[in-house]
Amino acid sequence: MNVETKELQLNTRGEVELIDITVNVNRALSESTIKDGIVTIFVPGSTGAITTLEYEPGLLQDLPNALERLFPKGIAYEHEFRWHDGNGHSHVRAAFLGPSLTVPFKDKRLMLGTWQQVVFIELDNKRRSRRIILQILGS
Repeated sequence: MNVETKELQLNTRGEVELIDITVNVNRALSESTIKDGIVTIFVPGSTGAITTLEYEPGLLQDLPNALERLFPKGIAYEHEFRWHDGNGHSHVRAAFLGPSLTVPFKDKRLMLGTWQQVVFIELDNKRRSRRIILQILGS
């Protein structure tokens, strides 16, 4: 079993920005020496998330709307009482969505469903420079 680590860099606008990174991950796999295996896609940080979804205009509105219904910005968060940075909701949202995703790949291509893309979600309330770590395992 071989392991390779690669990184992606993103600059975000903040507040529930969804970025399709499928092409970036597939490009990293194509440049890898590993043909078949799994890739873990991970964002270091507590206000970003990685998931899959159908990256289409309806869902690009539905997901932020659902997050607002589940974890509204306008309620009290203990995090904000301590840090006064206005992003308590961002941390809670990221904790529920999660910082990583593992996807199998074959012949250097992600084995995703027809309408499935890998998406980074910026949940912080401000612009961020993000690093996405790809841990590629296989042979």
